[in-house]
Amino acid sequence: MTYIKPRFRHPELPKNKIGYAKADYEGAISTLCAGCGHDSISGAIVQACYELSIEPHRLAKLSGIGCSSKTPTYFLSNSHGFNTVHGRMPSIATGAYLANRELIYLGVSGDGDSASIGMGQFVHAVRRNVNMVYIVMNNGCYGLTKGQHSATADLGAQSKTGSVNPFPSIDLVGLALELGATFVGRSFSGDKTQLVPLIKAAMSHPGFALLDVISPCVTFNNQSKSTKSYDYVRAHLEATATIDFVPHKEEIRVDYHPGHSASVELHDGSVIQLHKLAPHWDPTDRNSAVTRLQESKIKGEILTGLLYIDPESQGLHDLEQTVPQALNTLQEEDLNPGAKLLDEINESFR
Repeated sequence: MTYIKPRFRHPELPKNKIGYAKADYEGAISTLCAGCGHDSISGAIVQACYELSIEPHRLAKLSGIGCSSKTPTYFLSNSHGFNTVHGRMPSIATGAYLANRELIYLGVSGDGDSASIGMGQFVHAVRRNVNMVYIVMNNGCYGLTKGQHSATADLGAQSKTGSVNPFPSIDLVGLALELGATFVGRSFSGDKTQLVPLIKAAMSHPGFALLDVISPCVTFNNQSKSTKSYDYVRAHLEATATIDFVPHKEEIRVDYHPGHSASVELHDGSVIQLHKLAPHWDPTDRNSAVTRLQESKIKGEILTGLLYIDPESQGLHDLEQTVPQALNTLQEEDLNPGAKLLDEINESFR
């Protein structure tokens, strides 16, 4: 058996607007378990980047430790990458983003990486509105260490060994809404129709964009009594809306049905189109999103889709009023303002 992917590609494969084939966004052959939902998420990332015509070298992928954090190897081989220590991906992403705002930052994490050891890092990335896509591949267990319950495992969930989780779960979506996240979504690894446009919209959002993706662990957490199993998730999904994403360079057509459809325009002119399914929900109203999320928990539903977005979001560079160019491009004349300007700066702090 080989894990080396052949280099040959059919010369007439379809190309996107900048001349890349979908294969140009792929990575190495996955070594995760067959049927792992994480591979489906990797495929959705490949599809989203291909459809958005993103040049691979314009994207930086970052991860921590865990099954989920292995996945950047399996997509976008020609992109920048940094695999951090356990739970520390958000701080590396923050530093990289502050140093170079010209890249698209895609962070991949897991429920253990973000909801346990990395919780302190996660919350500060949210509150600072770091301009990045933060994907949590959430399976409710520690797959690398034989399936123990993670902090996102639901109360009463039963593991493969029969142990029952006695603790309430940490809901990263609810936490992100409480902390002021400007883009919050949840999806299911088996729903590519929903997940791909959510990733595309998150990449166009000017701020922190959280996507919590339920991704069942086929080896340790896919039995009938697990609330993160394929059968349970499929039986309890409740979508907020059907979603489409239209880049600003394409013709934008919106089919409005009074009381049922909504359109959210982003800062670059691209549009998220929503055909509402969930009642009493407004994607631009944080309180509405929190209320609908709590209602779904009471009913035992897993609410998916775009839960909240702030169309007026400002990223960390805007909040800090930093220079528009990457720091490694600044010259001596940019870094030395001169005595007069320096006096004015110092005077402003008196």
